[in-house]
Amino acid sequence: MLDRYSIKMVRVPLSALSSLLDKTGITANQVTVTGFAIGLLSLPALILEQYLWTLGFILLNRIFDGLDGALARRQGITDCGGFLDITLDFLFYSLIPFGFVLANPSANAIAGAFLIFSFIGTGSSFLSFAVMAGKRNIENPVYRQKSLYYIGGLTEGTETIACLILFCLFPAHFAVIAWIFGSLCWITTATRIWAGYQTLKD
Repeated sequence: MLDRYSIKMVRVPLSALSSLLDKTGITANQVTVTGFAIGLLSLPALILEQYLWTLGFILLNRIFDGLDGALARRQGITDCGGFLDITLDFLFYSLIPFGFVLANPSANAIAGAFLIFSFIGTGSSFLSFAVMAGKRNIENPVYRQKSLYYIGGLTEGTETIACLILFCLFPAHFAVIAWIFGSLCWITTATRIWAGYQTLKD
């Protein structure tokens, strides 16, 4: 819901930074993989209940995620790059609630499982429509520079990042936040299924 606004806010600084990286010969895919590797450090940090360290790794991962897209637009958007980016994004998103479950299973296990279940709904509805839209050459009027059709919803990337930040700032309330955000994810899933079905049917 907020991605179209947040993308505009970070476009200029990411473009400037990607210009510098482009001159070094670093590729967008290398940035993607490096960002994911940094994000993986969130898991041991969560197991050790180092929530501020986790927050730092999450923010760095998201900066790299924005940077790889800006760099790809300079170097040329590719299908393999888009595939790598979205796959590692969804793995990272599910890694965080899993880490909170490991940190405190008795308090977080059920809520964490529900949130990961909810991510399956948003992710599958997102990706399955993108496949069908690609087959029919349907273009997204809002996100034209994305490598695949970026269908929106109530919980997009910006909202998910905000949720992960809240987890780290208020770890004792992980379960409550997870239940609320997971429920919002199911609203997103339902609207995507309805909108996607209607679009492809017509």
